[in-house]
Amino acid sequence: MTDERLSIQPVILAGGAGTRLWPLSREQYPKELIELIGEESLLATTARRLDGLETLWPVSSTLLLVCGENHCHISAEQLGECGKPSRILLEPSAHNTAPALTAAALEAVAGDKDAVLVVMPADHVVPDAPAFQSAVSRAAHYAADGAVVAIGIVPRHAEPGYGYIRVGVPLGSDDGFVIDRFVEKPHRELAEQYVRSGEYWWNSGIFVVRASVWLSVIHELHPAIYAACEAAHRNRSLVGKFVHLAARDFDGCPDESIDYGVMERLGECKGTCGVVVPMDSSWSDVGSWDAVWQMMPKDPSGNVARGRVIFEDTVNTFAHSQGRLIACVGLNGVVVVETADAILVADKQSAQQIKSVVSRIRAEHGSEADHHRMVHRPWGFYDSLDSGDRFQVKRIVVKPGGSLSLQMHHHRAEHWVVVRGTAQVTCGEKTFLLSENQSTYIPLGTVHRLSNPGKTALEMIEVQSGTYLGEDDIVRFEDNYGRMHS
Repeated sequence: MTDERLSIQPVILAGGAGTRLWPLSREQYPKELIELIGEESLLATTARRLDGLETLWPVSSTLLLVCGENHCHISAEQLGECGKPSRILLEPSAHNTAPALTAAALEAVAGDKDAVLVVMPADHVVPDAPAFQSAVSRAAHYAADGAVVAIGIVPRHAEPGYGYIRVGVPLGSDDGFVIDRFVEKPHRELAEQYVRSGEYWWNSGIFVVRASVWLSVIHELHPAIYAACEAAHRNRSLVGKFVHLAARDFDGCPDESIDYGVMERLGECKGTCGVVVPMDSSWSDVGSWDAVWQMMPKDPSGNVARGRVIFEDTVNTFAHSQGRLIACVGLNGVVVVETADAILVADKQSAQQIKSVVSRIRAEHGSEADHHRMVHRPWGFYDSLDSGDRFQVKRIVVKPGGSLSLQMHHHRAEHWVVVRGTAQVTCGEKTFLLSENQSTYIPLGTVHRLSNPGKTALEMIEVQSGTYLGEDDIVRFEDNYGRMHS
């Protein structure tokens, strides 16, 4: 059945922390924002994945992204750089994928509309775009008729780290099958049995479903999730492309995943069928450094190098440098990842244990679990170059038209030196311009602001001095990006 009123609505869910890919992926800069495989981020690659999709229904040019407030500005910037118009739903707190999809579905049906949602995790790798689009096109037909469709990956090897879907009876001629059941991550011997049987496919976490059908299913299976999301969306606030879900309603939402909370229970919903459509191509959720190594092109010795790397008498090794030279000598099956403030050296087979390392860093109150030395902000970024007792040195880059908040500090004074571009400075009652090689002083307790009125990036060096230099010593009076409390 063809419903000409329908459209295809791309939905990207971006809520994971990606701790197994530390030190590149961190709480405040997760793996979907990183150029992990190619020259653009996983988020940007995901946003392009439906380019050129041919179906019976038009594909919306504006994608829906669901993410946390900490990542919204850099996500919007990356989507803008790759030419993707977006509408971004902000979760005040994380409650897993089922509430995130419910919020997206509510946005999609606003104004008495409906759409076939193509729901994609932001941090997966699907190199074969034509195979992906073929699977989505077939899945959309079942979804338009009211099914909830999962994309299954035909496995090429046993993988204990993935969930599986047992395939049931075939449906028609569109290469779709009834979902028999979902299976949690099996041990290796069982995974090998699954692959040999041919009855089990990997669960990709990619789903295709009408927005109205999803809302009906979630209302029946999880009324508390529906009620919380509906109230949070009804009481939302709009700031440009950002849709702020109401925190007072959303924060109490139960945590539940699409897979376990809904797909495994579809049999409880009368008239709603679970369908799986195969995609016979490579795919990865890049959940570990070993998975990254598997997806990358290798030299004749099985090595993968990114950045400044030298291999000598080394095989099956992955090395990623963000700046300094990495020299690998006499290694086999090792992961080496270098960043400005942390270095990881691990056996590739132990890559899943990196999550425990991040937990230990947090327990010791180390900043490396959550932040890079370079910290992105809506106005640009800063890089902490050096620090010691009572001082800190930062390199600050402000985008054209960008502006830091109007603020003051209780415990520190600041010295600013302009290296490149033009700065507009507010210091107390005065506002003035600084050019290259000029400087100014911001006394402790003085209300101040830094802006870039020019058409090129502003670069400056900031020297902070005082008894406390933490980022939480900021009192904001005005902010162009709505960050009055963070």
